[in-house]
Amino acid sequence: MSLHDLHRPLGATGLRVSPLGLGTVKLGRDQGVKYPNGFTIPDDAAARNLLAQARELGINLIDTAPAYGVSEQRLGPLLRGQRQDWVIVSKVGEEFEAGLSHYDFTPAHARLSLERSLKRLETDCIDLLLVHSDGRDLAILQDSGLYEALAEFKREGKIRAFGLSGKTVEGGLLALERGDCAMVTYNLAEQAEKPVLDYAATQGKAILIKKALASGHACLAAGQDPVRASFELLFAHPAVSSAIVGTINPQHLAANVAAAAAVIRGYTAKLR
Repeated sequence: MSLHDLHRPLGATGLRVSPLGLGTVKLGRDQGVKYPNGFTIPDDAAARNLLAQARELGINLIDTAPAYGVSEQRLGPLLRGQRQDWVIVSKVGEEFEAGLSHYDFTPAHARLSLERSLKRLETDCIDLLLVHSDGRDLAILQDSGLYEALAEFKREGKIRAFGLSGKTVEGGLLALERGDCAMVTYNLAEQAEKPVLDYAATQGKAILIKKALASGHACLAAGQDPVRASFELLFAHPAVSSAIVGTINPQHLAANVAAAAAVIRGYTAKLR
């Protein structure tokens, strides 16, 4: 079962994306992560196989960030010759060095970060650039000048769309009002940001879901499938363009795709 025939619009950006996206923090960083189990960063051969499997399963959305260690540096060579096959999401604002995150939301740093990401990813345009918020969403959007800088990058043709990977309802709403996309936390355990999804649905704006499986912590009563239940929640909402899932396990990737495809096809059949 694949997602090839289930791609959908990313809001009003003109981009079409698979309902699952591949998160790549585990390709570049194993410190300061919130997964229930430890993991080993895959070598180039394993990473290449994972990306090939994702493509074969119909995934065309890939999510990275400067804060994901060496993720961007690795993706550039790994995706050579495939740029047209992928919608690439990256971010600005958060840096990760020596095991710690630090933040810089100035327009000057955003330009430096974007130029570095373009070079690392070996592309002349990033499809979607998101502010990697530290939680002070409104202050960043209103006071830093960063969102205005992203709008300028879009006018320059260096990015196709922009938005916020935030942590608050107020930030998500303002990000959508003034930009193209909000990446929000929404899962079986956390649904506080649902008003952002509801607003996006009325305005035709894009929503990406982070922590769709609660960073691997999704769990339910015995006998229930937490992955399927998670996707039933997500894809029941009309605003959801795609859920970013960051697995490096080929079996988990295939199972996630099968579950998502079954849920979406089930909803589609009900609507007919």
